Amino acid sequence: MIPLSEARRHVLDRVPVRPPVDVPVAEALGLVLAESVTATEAVPPFANTAMDGFAVRAADTEGAPVTLDIVETIAAGHAPTVEVGPGQASRIFTGAPMPAGADAVVMVERTAALPATDGDGEWVHVEIEVPVGNHVRPAGDDLDIGAVVFEAGAVLSAAHLGVLNSLGVERVSAHPRMKVGVVSTGDELVEGGGALAPGQIRDSNRRTLLALAAQAGCDVVDLGIARDTEAEITAAIERGVAECDAVLTSGGVSMGDIDLVKVILDRIGDMRWMQIAIKPAKPFAFGLVDGTPVFGFPGNPVSSMVSFELFGRPALRQAMGHISLDRPMVLAVADSELRRHADGKIHFARVVASHGADGRVHVASAGGQGSHQLGAMAAANALAVLPDGEGVAAGDDVEALLLDELPSALRLTGR
Repeated sequence: MIPLSEARRHVLDRVPVRPPVDVPVAEALGLVLAESVTATEAVPPFANTAMDGFAVRAADTEGAPVTLDIVETIAAGHAPTVEVGPGQASRIFTGAPMPAGADAVVMVERTAALPATDGDGEWVHVEIEVPVGNHVRPAGDDLDIGAVVFEAGAVLSAAHLGVLNSLGVERVSAHPRMKVGVVSTGDELVEGGGALAPGQIRDSNRRTLLALAAQAGCDVVDLGIARDTEAEITAAIERGVAECDAVLTSGGVSMGDIDLVKVILDRIGDMRWMQIAIKPAKPFAFGLVDGTPVFGFPGNPVSSMVSFELFGRPALRQAMGHISLDRPMVLAVADSELRRHADGKIHFARVVASHGADGRVHVASAGGQGSHQLGAMAAANALAVLPDGEGVAAGDDVEALLLDELPSALRLTGR
């Protein structure tokens, strides 16, 4: 059997980072920046008010309450036209530019507008003293010209895109998404509802792998079900290689399998068929067909998912420029015993992870651990990593690979 680390290195060494492309910011969500972004303008571009209220000279509010002459009303999107002089104020709304002469804002809740008397204009009664800069957002308060906004390697989130748009950046250099094709093979597979004929099963692996690849940030292509003929399987794989950046298959990778997938991939590609020291997902195949990575995952549904997490996800994310390739690993407390027998393999047990009152992550078995028991896999949100041996007792520490996001205040193991 091959150690897990060796199998992962074999795969990762053959799936390099894809060259960057020029991408519209509107299409860049989730991509990894290939080049740093530097601000070419200030954000905000001008000093503006953080509150509705009155722009004033802070010195004029000393000894408040005071009454000031209103010289102008400034709305967001409009430039001030009057300088604020001694004893004066401008009515101002959130986001509007600060007028010349004013150096502070009094929020409207601490003022009272006074009606005009004898045609001498509007006045405002200011109740409090305010310091210079009160409720004023200076130009460049968020980003200044020349500042490095995002470093190469940043994964672009919704907030990143908002910042880029605030700077007027329309395109960025980023590593492109992988386009991943998924094919299922076998005469026994059917799709949809209706009665099953003897020997038939519904195809769950293809839909699961399409979802996992999409979750990893890839664009996905459904290559459908290929029946057990050399022509149909060859056509499906060749279509995937021609249209996609990677192809995922499931089934036909075990040592005892007499499967056309193995025959075809050996003929058209440079494949390595492996028996890895893990459970589930011991059988695994990987290789290149015309330079395109092809992953051969086991046919059992849980094995297929675990194999994707250990090999498919990290390789695809590496190709897209990600530094963090795997899901988070945490050190958890086993709330129930997770027993196993020594067999020279690392076991990945399906568990339910939750936060305990002690602030740590706790895990308990999600149920059946058979590689065909997809229901228990659906109930799990983590995989407990059990090194070779007898497993762990209730109360012991155990590493767990989180399959779903948990709050960030977790104790990481450093992986």
